Amino acid sequence: MKRAVKVMKNKLTAEIALLFVAFIWGATFVIVQNAIDELPPLFFNAIRFFLAGLIIYIILLFIRKEKTKFQWSSLIPGILLGCCLFIGYAFQTIGLLYTTPAKAGFITGLSVVMVPFLAFVFTRNHPRTSAIFGSIAAATGLYLLAVKNTTPLSIGDFYVFLCTFGFAFHIILTDRFAKRIPVILLTTIQIFTVALLCATFSIFMEDWTQIFNKSVNFSNEIIFAILITSLLGTAAAFFIQTQSQKATSPTRVAIILAMEPVFAAITSYFWINERLNIEGVIGCVLIFTGMIISEVPFGTLFKVRLKKNHAYTKTR
Repeated sequence: MKRAVKVMKNKLTAEIALLFVAFIWGATFVIVQNAIDELPPLFFNAIRFFLAGLIIYIILLFIRKEKTKFQWSSLIPGILLGCCLFIGYAFQTIGLLYTTPAKAGFITGLSVVMVPFLAFVFTRNHPRTSAIFGSIAAATGLYLLAVKNTTPLSIGDFYVFLCTFGFAFHIILTDRFAKRIPVILLTTIQIFTVALLCATFSIFMEDWTQIFNKSVNFSNEIIFAILITSLLGTAAAFFIQTQSQKATSPTRVAIILAMEPVFAAITSYFWINERLNIEGVIGCVLIFTGMIISEVPFGTLFKVRLKKNHAYTKTR
């Protein structure tokens, strides 16, 4: 009895922690948008990911003394994952220059819906029926949100839509690489890869010289955004998600993290007074519903319930 109560408490604590991660990720849309009004978006991401990677490296190797031996075989997978994350965060951050945080949050959430179909193209794993229905709902929601909303379709919406491919491929490749490579090592390599790519592209594509402007470099908004996104949005979120997934199921993790765009809409409403018309609200609801439908294995749950009912009938 005591053991069962302890398991339930651990599960509840893990799911509350995951909900906190979803809130942080949702809230950072507004924070990042405010920061890139002053700093170039790619340069901002370079600082964010370099600091987050440094924090993870220090905690894992020195404080917790979890010395994972470097493996050359993990270098290429880590770089590939880092490239996917770079595409995701680069297009997402650039898109926030031209669109709103709430729209960016829900469009980014489409990456969850895209995973089954991209996996089918590259691995020939047929998508579940629920994933197909979820995609239809999400696509309809995207049309209402990005086309029929108060703010019409913009180049920012297109950039954010491109970021979903990066995040979707990151999910697919992570599932493949994490089975044979230490997760800690893999995460460290990909985070530093994102930082390096962002810094490189920033030098050639952005006016990075503006960082020497003292009024910008030391503004409270920039410091706050860097600390929140690197400490909480990247480093802390990694630890929380990794630990929490040990106590709950992958389906529940996906459903809880699907709250990210909802929190993005809520924080942008209270923080910058962002408003959506009725079509935009319906679009958000459809995208969120599509994300949930795509993640929940209704067929498996239905079969399990049938087996239980059959077993119960046989015992009567």
